[in-house]
Amino acid sequence: MTHLSSTKVVPAVSAVPRHIAIIMDGNGRWATKRYMPRVAGHKKGVEAVRTIVEACVERGVEYLTLFAFSSENWRRPADEVSLLMRLFVIALEREVAKLHINGIRLKVVGDLSRFDPKLQELIQAAERRTAGNTRLTLTICANYGGRWDIMQAVRKMVTANPGTADFSEDQLAAHLSMAYAPEPDLFVRTGGEERVSNFLLWQMAYTEFYFTETYWPDFDGAELDRAIASYQHRERRFGRTSEQLIEQKKAS
Repeated sequence: MTHLSSTKVVPAVSAVPRHIAIIMDGNGRWATKRYMPRVAGHKKGVEAVRTIVEACVERGVEYLTLFAFSSENWRRPADEVSLLMRLFVIALEREVAKLHINGIRLKVVGDLSRFDPKLQELIQAAERRTAGNTRLTLTICANYGGRWDIMQAVRKMVTANPGTADFSEDQLAAHLSMAYAPEPDLFVRTGGEERVSNFLLWQMAYTEFYFTETYWPDFDGAELDRAIASYQHRERRFGRTSEQLIEQKKAS
């Protein structure tokens, strides 16, 4: 299915965001604040993922995209990176069956070539097993970066169109790693930071942003509702004027 760009057409707007993208920040600080090792925060963060997946299903969200590991996170201490990889493996082994039973499709996007072969095999098996599910599409961005995504899409686009010098947005967008999903309606970052950190740079052209001081392990259904409530008070104009929106509402 092809999803239209918000810079080309005005997308339909609903009270509940169709697609929510989240940077899950603050696991380490959550643990440090409690005089616990950072690993405890990451483990607690996995529980929060389960909670938010369930909350999104209950609220009718169709796509949930989580930034689990950026291409810049390799700069972290080696033992922490190793731990994150082990947690990823454990989560896949434990959670995929539950996702499948609940009708959730799992996608993992990013440069997966750097991961251990066992992890790559688990990812591929999980994607195959859940491919036909339609209740919610859960995307995990792992070793992902927005600039990497655009560059790999450019390479694929050029390869697919030899001899072509003039390209369109649609041609490029078709090769982005998340071409299967509509653009995010709502972007959430936990942990108090207010930046996008190389996440979905192309896709978030008209996404509404929500930042919270809450650390990711404490982000639950009530926190998600606060983010959605904030979104519901936004005027999504997509380049138009407020007066045009008012006229559109009168006509509908």
